[in-house]
Amino acid sequence: MSSSFQSSILVASPSYPNSIAWSEENLVAVASGHIVTILNPAKPFGARGLITIPPGKPFPTGLIDKKDLLSGCMLHIALSRDSSAQEKQYRENRPCVRSISWSPIGFAPNSGCLLAVCTTEGHVRLYRMPFREFSSEWVEVMDISNMLYSYLTTTNFQAASFRASEVADVMEDKACSQKEKYTFNAPRSQEKYSKKVVGDGSQSLITAEEYASRSAMLSSLIVAWSPCLPQTSGRGISTTNGLTGGCSVLAVGGKSGVLSLWRIRKPESYSITNSPDPNKTLLVGLLNAHDTWITTISWGLFISDASDPLLLLVTGCSNGSVKIWHACCRRLVESSELSDSPFSLLKEVIATDFAMASVVSLTVSGQSPNKVLLAIGKGSGSIEVWTCDILVRRFEKAGSCDAHNHVVTGLAWAFDGCCLYSCSQDDSTRCWILYGNSLSEVPIPSNTPGVKGSADVPDALCSCFGLAVSPGNLVVAVVRGFATELLNQMYEARALKAAVEFLWIGGQQLEISSTVCPDFDVKVFLDFPEKELISWENNILWSLNQHEPLDKPLVVWDVVAALLAFKQSIPKYVKHIVLKWLKSSVGSQFGVSANLSEAIKCLSEISSRKLQLLNIISKLVVLKKVETDKVDGKSQFLEVFGSAEDERLYWTQLHSKSEMELRDRLVGYSFTVFLGVASGSDGKGSKPGYWVPNGTAQMEQWVAIRRKDIKNHLKLLADKVRTVEKSRRPSICEYVEEEECSFCSASVPFDSPDSAVCHGVKCNTGNGPRHKLFRCAVSMRVCPIVPVWHCMCCQRWASQLAPSPLFKMPGYPSDFKSLSKSTADDEHPKPWCPFCGIPLKRLLPEFLLSPSFV
Repeated sequence: MSSSFQSSILVASPSYPNSIAWSEENLVAVASGHIVTILNPAKPFGARGLITIPPGKPFPTGLIDKKDLLSGCMLHIALSRDSSAQEKQYRENRPCVRSISWSPIGFAPNSGCLLAVCTTEGHVRLYRMPFREFSSEWVEVMDISNMLYSYLTTTNFQAASFRASEVADVMEDKACSQKEKYTFNAPRSQEKYSKKVVGDGSQSLITAEEYASRSAMLSSLIVAWSPCLPQTSGRGISTTNGLTGGCSVLAVGGKSGVLSLWRIRKPESYSITNSPDPNKTLLVGLLNAHDTWITTISWGLFISDASDPLLLLVTGCSNGSVKIWHACCRRLVESSELSDSPFSLLKEVIATDFAMASVVSLTVSGQSPNKVLLAIGKGSGSIEVWTCDILVRRFEKAGSCDAHNHVVTGLAWAFDGCCLYSCSQDDSTRCWILYGNSLSEVPIPSNTPGVKGSADVPDALCSCFGLAVSPGNLVVAVVRGFATELLNQMYEARALKAAVEFLWIGGQQLEISSTVCPDFDVKVFLDFPEKELISWENNILWSLNQHEPLDKPLVVWDVVAALLAFKQSIPKYVKHIVLKWLKSSVGSQFGVSANLSEAIKCLSEISSRKLQLLNIISKLVVLKKVETDKVDGKSQFLEVFGSAEDERLYWTQLHSKSEMELRDRLVGYSFTVFLGVASGSDGKGSKPGYWVPNGTAQMEQWVAIRRKDIKNHLKLLADKVRTVEKSRRPSICEYVEEEECSFCSASVPFDSPDSAVCHGVKCNTGNGPRHKLFRCAVSMRVCPIVPVWHCMCCQRWASQLAPSPLFKMPGYPSDFKSLSKSTADDEHPKPWCPFCGIPLKRLLPEFLLSPSFV
């Protein structure tokens, strides 16, 4: 296996497959024993987040006679509570984490991700980052198990009225015959049963079969979040034209074989100082997926121009059966109550060896949009790959192999389904490419870009419990347990339980044989094999292009980290990749000679997302000095792409012009909305939910300062704003011309859109101390003293969020008025930086965990 370029030690060891998950905001969660450890891959030895699982109380499902404890369906419950001593030990022992899953970005109150955690006690809870509490312990948001219990009690557990003997079949290796199947629908009328009430009257006496049935229904085993569902817009459903969807479905599978489906909506607004309205959660379906334990779940989203988007769901169970389900996104988005299950069976893959389906992974192929790829990992160590043409509903078994010697514990597709990564409890990690009707193994790249660091963990790892791929697909994280007998018993065996290893896969070969010739001089780059250099170039460019659609958050940590790593050893190679991407972004006008002055002239024709990507690369890669070594106690830095001052000057100018272009678009849109509110032609202003600009007066002053550099269209808009009567301006969009210092109430002049210095309060000895203040990156007004949004890339601050149309502009618009009247303006603004495009967060101290987007 390839050597890791960085590792992180864990204090507890995982116990179940899929014990690691990588979020869309670039955080890695690991289910290790009784805790969940959350890491920042950019700082593996830095601050961490923790979720300590509390012991859960059993739900009061009813009481049974003592003699019924010996019945077959109660065997596993009776063994766990055989005596009072064992019951005491059961209560004192902490439950372990069985399954974890990240929500899409935007579901936490601060626009981050929620983490769903399923424990061995069968409880499912949702957690968020403690961005307000200044703590390392994550905060519980919701208890899904309590909500499921509340629903079942209202139906008198009619939804769980399956054969209790089927539960015993699972415990006894299905020794009995299979019983009748039931479909779980919402009851049309609640039927009352006469029960014998005992004790204090809170619980009733029920049969052992009923008790086992209810316990199985409440015992969750696996959780998985779906992708963001497209928002409904009028008669149709908006897809990649929108920023992000508005809801997601959380699937919870349990011992009963029933899947509960919970639709969870994003908050309507985001905040970093107080919690907005809680997520609206609705149980949209109960799916009778299998007759045995559900062991694995995977989601996929299929978007076609010819029909409504389809949400695909894959479930696997303990007898090896795997089923593929599908549902219309519209039905899930618009449903207001629980009805019949919205999912229909598309295909069932029946196992021939009855080996447990330990993990499944579903993805939509990037090369064939109508093609869906499904990988199935078995308890026997084998892997199967199935392909499906969704439009014609045709399934084919594309390949299978005995990939590992033990149970497959992790599967992940990368690079749009071009390759598949797998790991197993036999401590092996492998990469596969689907070639014809067979899976062909290709080596994981062994070369590490940049300076290779020394190993920071002992070489005593014995088993893999899962793997996850980074948002940009250039890094894979593998969690592995230590063999304690191989560690030093004095200190290592006590502190080292497991480790997360991060491997570079940017140089991954995506084809069995390739005859592509490089478009650069290989002799200049002698440190790397030719094939890996070609793969690195293609994969980095692919990753950058994947971030152009606005439905994907701009998280390019792995891209920036890879380019900076190469910059230490072969900076000319980084220059080649960056210029090639810039040429493809700017277009044909950017000549082969890589004249940066030509690129500066074309910025108005580039989309806002590409301009934001350009700002990130120019600031963090090109213009950033990389520390390479220290000589005589002094740091030695590597310059940009050599020592050419003209080239550095051009890049500095390109970065400045790119930010100027985005500011022009923001100010132009703000002026247009201001004029619409002033005239009352758009009907906005007083309605909640509409974006209205603040700081129009400061924008006017900025236009006056930069009037020579801005576009004529923006000058005309500024002149129209100036014609609005001064008596009406203060009542429109919080128009404030004279600003005061937040510390001393002195006047604050407008000199720069990013910062300001007050005049100081006048006193007997002259003026008092002057205070430096930050200005909002969106409104240009002075930021208040309360915590505000922060961009970790450009180090700007924002007290107001930017309008969503800014991020959708394909170029400088010829008419801002059409944008302001579009339905896109009705969307709630997202906390994204207007200049970098990355999500904004609250600035936290170094000792607290925070995500790194770049």
